[in-house]
Amino acid sequence: MQFKDLGLAPEILRAIEEQGYTEPTPIQAKAIPLVLLGKDLMGAAQTGTGKTAGFTLPLLQRMRAHANTSMSPARHPVRALILTPTRELAAQVWESVRNYSKYLPLRSTVVFGGVDIDPQIRDLRAGVEILVATPGRLLDHVQQKTVNLSVVEFLVLDEADRMLDMGFMPDIRRILALLPAKRQSLLFSATFSDEIRRLADTLLKDPVSIEVARRNSVTETVSHSVYRVAEPAKRELLARLVVERDLKQVLVFVRTRFGANRLAHQLVRDGIHSTAIHSNRTQAERMEALQDFKDGKVRVLVATDIAARGLDIEHLPTVINFELPHTPEDYVHRIGRTGRAGQSGDAISLVSRGEQELLDRIEKLLKVEIPEKTLAGFDANEAASRHERQERSERSERPERGDRGERAERPPRRSDSPRPEGSRPPPRSSSPSSTPRKAPEDPFFGKPYEPGTAAEPAPAVAAPAPIRGRPARPVAALLARKSPPNDGRG
Repeated sequence: MQFKDLGLAPEILRAIEEQGYTEPTPIQAKAIPLVLLGKDLMGAAQTGTGKTAGFTLPLLQRMRAHANTSMSPARHPVRALILTPTRELAAQVWESVRNYSKYLPLRSTVVFGGVDIDPQIRDLRAGVEILVATPGRLLDHVQQKTVNLSVVEFLVLDEADRMLDMGFMPDIRRILALLPAKRQSLLFSATFSDEIRRLADTLLKDPVSIEVARRNSVTETVSHSVYRVAEPAKRELLARLVVERDLKQVLVFVRTRFGANRLAHQLVRDGIHSTAIHSNRTQAERMEALQDFKDGKVRVLVATDIAARGLDIEHLPTVINFELPHTPEDYVHRIGRTGRAGQSGDAISLVSRGEQELLDRIEKLLKVEIPEKTLAGFDANEAASRHERQERSERSERPERGDRGERAERPPRRSDSPRPEGSRPPPRSSSPSSTPRKAPEDPFFGKPYEPGTAAEPAPAVAAPAPIRGRPARPVAALLARKSPPNDGRG
């Protein structure tokens, strides 16, 4: 089957041909005819098999009747709403929409957080038929009354399982309440959990479910391998793999943002141009890092699982799991960044002894045993020992807290003279380089006790003399007598 056999318009076929595609993938061949018939759909397929085109192409075909070149915003209402869980996936879907609709007078835009909202407001007020959005930023526009969703005819939830994992379902329910009840709804994802299926029963009307591969499976064009390595030696093994295999474009996954920054910095010190992408960086920094990686300016892109969903990097040859994910399903999404659109790819995992349980879960999910490999000339124990020596050396060179210059020297411990049992250790001095000072002793406390003589009676204290110039008056008189009237002299 070819795309021209699916009944698509010539303008769409021309755009598809310019993208280099002639035959639809299995998910596209099954989904496009059903969407053209107006059916609600649940589509599940292996990641990297073209789900985006599976719903974009038929939507463009159905919206072709509304295409017009009018400059009036009223002639370009939002008719198709595509929701994605991440900003990167939203930008990628919008890019596909633009590429496939370049010969149709249909307007489209994308809105997501982390960037200035004013340009998005201008685009929305100018009128768009196709809106790609993340749930949070879309609700921001709804609150500011810059978008109208009352005439939406098509709703697409892309990576619906990821939206559920990220806690977007309350936002999605708020958005659904703003949409017309009569609409066509599509759910596409690489995997569908039982919880997602129950949710789809409440959102879709008599949906048709298509699944071109078993759940949580991976594409056959990706080869898997495992390298056993001690945790301290992982970074050196990664650098050796990149250099000795002459890998030009490598996507490396770690678990944490701090780990991504640290690993990218260490690889740069090893002479490998690297950068990191994670949720703690601004959207502009993330887009710049991704674009530099796609353009070949960066050799290694270190990422957290924020990049495990939806990133479409053309002809990405290698994905390396520097740390295995805690959830085995995330392994499927990570390695789905390579081997896309029928291309071959390598998925390499660096596994330490503490990650064996995680590896067992992944193999159980995939129902395959991942083969182990070794790198010739690489001694993991020697590399780990070298790393530990380097860490000790770096710690010894760090100044103590509170020191302004060189590291303070501590007095040696006197372990050869044991303390008597029950005694307390001597108090520490506030200054480690000086001996503690003793307070001066009063010689009075060292004399023996001497009984004192009888105390002599204290002399009588004379009454104070009255103040000159004013007669003494009794206290009672002072309290009882009223103050004299003011005669103007005081």
